[in-house]
Amino acid sequence: MPATRNGQIGAVLALALVGVSGGGCGLFPAQELTTGSIATPATAKVVAAPTAEDKACLERAMYFESNRSDEEGLLAVGTVVMNRLDAPAYPGRICEVVGQKRQFAPGVLTKPVREADRPRIERVANLLLAGHRHPEVGQALHFHTAGLTFGYDNMHYVAKAGGNAFYEKSDREGYLPAPVPHAVVRTAEGSLVPFTAATQAVALTLPADATTRFTSASFR
Repeated sequence: MPATRNGQIGAVLALALVGVSGGGCGLFPAQELTTGSIATPATAKVVAAPTAEDKACLERAMYFESNRSDEEGLLAVGTVVMNRLDAPAYPGRICEVVGQKRQFAPGVLTKPVREADRPRIERVANLLLAGHRHPEVGQALHFHTAGLTFGYDNMHYVAKAGGNAFYEKSDREGYLPAPVPHAVVRTAEGSLVPFTAATQAVALTLPADATTRFTSASFR
């Protein structure tokens, strides 16, 4: 990814984070879900409602897997975590996604986090839980340290950020995975709501109005 493009994304991310800290929604648009874009468990993965512990797991994955001073890199790693939550092949809870064996950095759920770094990773986690994603990572499920090379022809690179290179994997016929809808959560009443709407049920310190747009989107 050219340096000029890195600068553009960094500037947009900075503005988005200012929007969050000031009570706005940021500039990476959260995708609104409608009955036309998502409808049933047959097309969307049903996952566990997020908890404060899940937010902490998301923060830890970003913190230990990227350059901690690069908020774009944090957002990119967090996007992969949320993409895996959406994907049928991965667990249905953020902490379980992050805790999968040999998927993230050793000790990702146990090593100490510097208190001075918490505000930064919390801001980016808030963006992700409000529905924002890194615009170039897209639906990629994989990444590795930038600069490494591998002899596989099924790795299709889409972004570089925070010291990592992000990629999608094609199948044996060369096709990339089809896009999947965002995950949903089943309420106590049996309705399906977007994962983003379910964040309102726990104290996640989300920006004001970040999830209110989703409250009317309930599906059976």
